[in-house]
Amino acid sequence: MCHTLFVIVHEATHNLVFKSQWANAAVGIAANLPMVIPTAMSFRKYHLKHHSALGHFDHDADLPDHYEARLIQHYAIGKAIWLFFFPVFQVVRTFRCRSVVPFDKYIAANWIAQILFNVGMYLWLGPAAFLYLFFSFWFSVSLHPVGARWIQEHYLVLSPEQETTSYYGRLNSVHLNIGYHNEHHDLPGVPWNNLPKLRQLAPEFYEPLLHHTSYTKVLLRFLFDQELSLYSRLVRGLPAENKPAPVAN
Repeated sequence: MCHTLFVIVHEATHNLVFKSQWANAAVGIAANLPMVIPTAMSFRKYHLKHHSALGHFDHDADLPDHYEARLIQHYAIGKAIWLFFFPVFQVVRTFRCRSVVPFDKYIAANWIAQILFNVGMYLWLGPAAFLYLFFSFWFSVSLHPVGARWIQEHYLVLSPEQETTSYYGRLNSVHLNIGYHNEHHDLPGVPWNNLPKLRQLAPEFYEPLLHHTSYTKVLLRFLFDQELSLYSRLVRGLPAENKPAPVAN
């Protein structure tokens, strides 16, 4: 459920819930409340930059930093630790993306609403409720099969040449078709309920592409395949020696 709320934040980020930006911001902030960490409006800024500068190291916070790749190497334990602390690494990456203004009125509203919600929940339901929601959020974006979505989308798991990969599995029905990632990047103005229709309308573009059908398989392959690491990404704007190594098929 927490992951689905995050998808709602994503839809609101692209202004696909209502027409006005403030209404979409309100939806994102409301969906963010059960996740206890005020991330919705910051995500909005960095995610839109991800779309406009995909794979550009200085602008795309979805790309791991050099120290992350050197830290975890190619071994399962390192990759598992990295994925468990993924929310922390994601925050640290934003500091290198200086083209994004890190604070505005939407982020202020997000923080105020989240603090009021957290305090009210803590006083009404106690610390156990706060911890339950916190860890629900944490595992929905970290070391869990649904956390493998971060690997599925842009890591070169299936091919060293296909930069973006979709997921066509059963969880799309729960997670609002977030797996249709090639379709989303091609036309980010198409809302979640129309992404399958987009694929049906243009089969010549999407049928030939490799795709995933299981988040669990993505997670296990990423962890235990030593050919895969944080270098398994296509990167722009870096010298050749810093670009990711090819991934074996």
